[in-house]
Amino acid sequence: MENIVIIGNGIAGISAARHIRKLSDKRIIIVSAETDYFFSRTALMYVYMGHMKFEHIQPYENWFWEKNRIELVRAYVNSVDTKNKQLLLDGSRALNYDKLIIATGSKPNKFGWPGQDSHGAQGLYSKQDLDLLEVNAPNKDVCKRAVIVGGGLIGIELAEMLRSRDIPVTFLVRESSFWNGVLPEGESQLINEHIKEHHIDLRLSTNLKEIKADENGKVKSVIIEETGEELSCNLVGLTAGVTPNIDFLKESGIELGRGVKVNRHLETNIKDVYAIGDCAEQHDAIGNRRPIEAVWYTGRMMGETVAQTICGNRLEYKPGHWFNSAKFLDIEYQTYGWVFGKKGRPDFEQHFHWRHSIDKVCVTVAFHKETQQFLGINTFGIRMRHEIFDRWLTEERSIDYVMEHLTDANFDPEFYKQYEGEITSKYNTDFGKNIKRKRKSLKRIFQMS
Repeated sequence: MENIVIIGNGIAGISAARHIRKLSDKRIIIVSAETDYFFSRTALMYVYMGHMKFEHIQPYENWFWEKNRIELVRAYVNSVDTKNKQLLLDGSRALNYDKLIIATGSKPNKFGWPGQDSHGAQGLYSKQDLDLLEVNAPNKDVCKRAVIVGGGLIGIELAEMLRSRDIPVTFLVRESSFWNGVLPEGESQLINEHIKEHHIDLRLSTNLKEIKADENGKVKSVIIEETGEELSCNLVGLTAGVTPNIDFLKESGIELGRGVKVNRHLETNIKDVYAIGDCAEQHDAIGNRRPIEAVWYTGRMMGETVAQTICGNRLEYKPGHWFNSAKFLDIEYQTYGWVFGKKGRPDFEQHFHWRHSIDKVCVTVAFHKETQQFLGINTFGIRMRHEIFDRWLTEERSIDYVMEHLTDANFDPEFYKQYEGEITSKYNTDFGKNIKRKRKSLKRIFQMS
């Protein structure tokens, strides 16, 4: 019986295991040092905030794995011997494989800041990070102030978590506006305002110089690069992005870049070795996508794809049109297609931006200024339907068509009616158009709900 070993029990590795089992009777072994069972990483914040218990974010009952003949090994992989097809576990025992899937995910970035390994300086990625946060910041009496370094999605999640326990937070963001390497200016400004409204001390264009520790090695303050100011704190959240977790592969002969190099079939340079999820790096980027994508749904898709290949149906990884969703505190964010911020925006890309005068709601639509082809949309505070935008992107619809039929894509049509008149009116004014919004019948609304 062929022996399939998967390193990592995140969404990518688990998706691969489940689909291999659906397609075959191969022996499947999942190795992870993080937890006994798969859990939803994106839900860790809700455990700390008291909305859920840790067992609630485990999608499968504990008996699921044995019933489906998926063996779980709780161990740390020290190295991979690709010549002998063997893993070294916990420095002492060996595990053989016929085919190996590397799905080890990411780890928080560290940039060599003095004091970055002090007690109380931590990331937010793993179950161990969550446990450590309960030690470092159980309440505002133990943690009188937290400083978060890095203005991405993990940083704002950590800020929300800490504020849920009334812990004061200072947020150091090196960019001139929050996440403006990704978001257009109007959207980034909206999030700046929203962060401050939640009583978070947002410091833009600000870098960390040093973390200072007390005589016991515990964080006591940080030094600001630009001003030399010293801020007292008990926790430093290092959330300046993540990097693939691949250090254990350096002597394996597997080709590495920032991540594990793979082709479109998710194969490495070593026969019978594959890489998927956050740790995989495409040799050639797929369209506008980054070579490494630390996104939940792409990890799932890679797992499903590699399972087909391992089970005899060699399949190319095709993620389709880019989409993503997140929450910035109370504001839901969705993106479909490509809407670039200032950084990396091509010359042909033009934007239409609308923002409500009072509510934290805005829409940005990107289109080709010559051909008028719809390129992508960002929405804040309005929920949209993935399947509609996916179809419009495939059909290469025009910006006029999208604006006329925007109601069709809205997930909450009654809620959206508060804004659609304003959106259409501003579009017509900005571009000298006379688009009339398509109205849905009540029957159509119920059909799409």
